[in-house]
Amino acid sequence: MAPRGYLKFIQADGFDINYTGSEANVCVSLCSFGLAADFVTKLPKNDISAACLATMRKFGVGVDKIVYGGDRLGSYYLERGASQRPSKVIYDRKYSSISMAGPADFDWDTIFADAGWFHFTGINPALGGEMARISLDACKAARQSGLTVSCDLNYRKNLWSTEEAREIMPELVRRCDLLIGNEEDAEKCLGLSPEGTDVVAGRLNREGYAKLAATISERFEIPQVAFTLRTSRSASDNNWAGMLYSGGNAYFSKAYDIHMVDRVGGGDSFSAGLIYALVQGYDPQEAIEFAVAASCLKQTMEYDFNLATAEDVRQLMGGDGSGRVQR
Repeated sequence: MAPRGYLKFIQADGFDINYTGSEANVCVSLCSFGLAADFVTKLPKNDISAACLATMRKFGVGVDKIVYGGDRLGSYYLERGASQRPSKVIYDRKYSSISMAGPADFDWDTIFADAGWFHFTGINPALGGEMARISLDACKAARQSGLTVSCDLNYRKNLWSTEEAREIMPELVRRCDLLIGNEEDAEKCLGLSPEGTDVVAGRLNREGYAKLAATISERFEIPQVAFTLRTSRSASDNNWAGMLYSGGNAYFSKAYDIHMVDRVGGGDSFSAGLIYALVQGYDPQEAIEFAVAASCLKQTMEYDFNLATAEDVRQLMGGDGSGRVQR
């Protein structure tokens, strides 16, 4: 829920509603690219959940593997920033159905029966309760079923502490084939940072990111590691790029200057773009270029979903970033 436009919470007398979530964002983006994706979660059985499911179905996301129980759909409030004023998020997720879920709620062998890829984020184990164990069960079952497993670290300081994240995430990360994040995620979840980088001052050291990715790949036995590279000149204007470490080499994308419309979901669209590109057999350089171009386009769109098609992304990859009217 968000105040309209750029109103602060204290100014708002109403909220725009958007049904979203990190993994849901990835699913919608993959469906927009033409792949099939199913969203797995636990929801209360009520009309609010029905509205959420209607949104997922609208964009082609499968919802048949969702389980039901509990009383609440987790929510959060977003105050969008502008220029030098940052965005703010307030979570209202305690006692949500998914945070109260138990391992017996999910039959992973059935869920993964026809799947080829499993993606999750660090937000899930951060919800507390049994979610860390459920996330680990899912990773183990996915690997046993021969799925490719990817994780976006997605550290959220308002959900758990650095100490909690470092205790739980390494065991999950070791089950991954692809790890995605940024410099803060790596530091908060794994205790590792890129050398020579100061994101507040706007200094990103490519060699430091490449060395960090190599360290993570070796330490956790992960074949591929990807980072988003964001330089925030303000809440309204960002420089956006990415890196994929694969086969012992670091591949960097071109950079885009983005005048932000809505940055929430930018990382999710990066994950989806990378997953799509790797599923399609793109080489590492093409894959990181596709992921960054996809997430660039998302941040020009209202709300959290990336509704760009694969052709839209390839057009931007080809150099057409003029924004001219298409007639």
